[in-house]
Amino acid sequence: MPPVRVAACHVAPVFLSAQGTTEKAVRLIHEAARHGAQVVVFPETYIPAFPIWSALRAPAENHGLFHRMVTESVYADGKEIQAIRQAAQASGTIVSIGISEKTRFSTATLYNSNLLIDRSGAVLTHHRKLMPTFFEKLTWSPGDGHGLRVSPTACGNIGNLICGENTNPLARYALMAQAEQIHLSTWPPIWPTRFATGDEAGANYDNVSANRTRAAAHCFEAKCFGVLCSGFLDQTVIDSVSAGSHAIDAVQHTLQRSPRGVSLFLDPTGTLLPGFTFDRETAKRQETEYLQHQEGILYADLDLDRCVEGKQYHDVVGGYQRLDVFQLQVNRSRSDPVVFTELSVSDNR
Repeated sequence: MPPVRVAACHVAPVFLSAQGTTEKAVRLIHEAARHGAQVVVFPETYIPAFPIWSALRAPAENHGLFHRMVTESVYADGKEIQAIRQAAQASGTIVSIGISEKTRFSTATLYNSNLLIDRSGAVLTHHRKLMPTFFEKLTWSPGDGHGLRVSPTACGNIGNLICGENTNPLARYALMAQAEQIHLSTWPPIWPTRFATGDEAGANYDNVSANRTRAAAHCFEAKCFGVLCSGFLDQTVIDSVSAGSHAIDAVQHTLQRSPRGVSLFLDPTGTLLPGFTFDRETAKRQETEYLQHQEGILYADLDLDRCVEGKQYHDVVGGYQRLDVFQLQVNRSRSDPVVFTELSVSDNR
């Protein structure tokens, strides 16, 4: 098949605004499509934001931010996702969108979710992050295995894992065993694990090396292409998250100094695949390895035939696997909090 053009949207949300972020996402989908993108990828919980405040502020300070997060989170079948589905259909693109998902069985249960939407507008995969990582547990509930699926599309077999799930070898293997060709990994704009006290982040979490290491390992093992799509931290987020904190200066300083996430592409050997951007004024193509410190859309053309050769050496779900020794069982049922059984009047005798 001809190369597949993928667009990784390295962008900030309209902070804690479901409507504003949805409108921005729709514009970006159409922009990417005009530049030939067939697959358009957005960061982790792009709608409406990533709850970075939980890393830097005490839980007792965050009631208002949590309330806003609940209010602006979206239903998987809500109007915001309908707008994204319509944009995918109108532009003829496959769209991967990260959302903070709210449910109808609770007033405040949220999931860190990702939807893969076909160019027809149909939802192919609805995945809820298996386990919120570290401070994310203050916002999201654990998901389930329902979304551990690789979707066959006109642009190849596409799978997705959210952030820290790419550290889970069993989750990754579950996707490898479904002939994954394009692996989407979505990430937050920043991941501080301690306060930055000097000009540099010091021992703070290095998004660049950590995320690339995990994604490269998966690409090498699966012999698939990797798309790393991180959010972008803008000044609005820095100001909003630090405002009202008892340690406003420390919070703001850490947000400004901690390493930013990157958006980039990897080939089936785990090697960096340089991408390119288009100037919004001149439409001139510019070669670049990755995006980190500026908003934009990074593109790459993926030749899926390159997913074949490496399988000769290490097909870890086939010829290089001992199926008689190892066996993985995955429960892909959707978990619900309660099952109601109703009896009709005629049955209740």
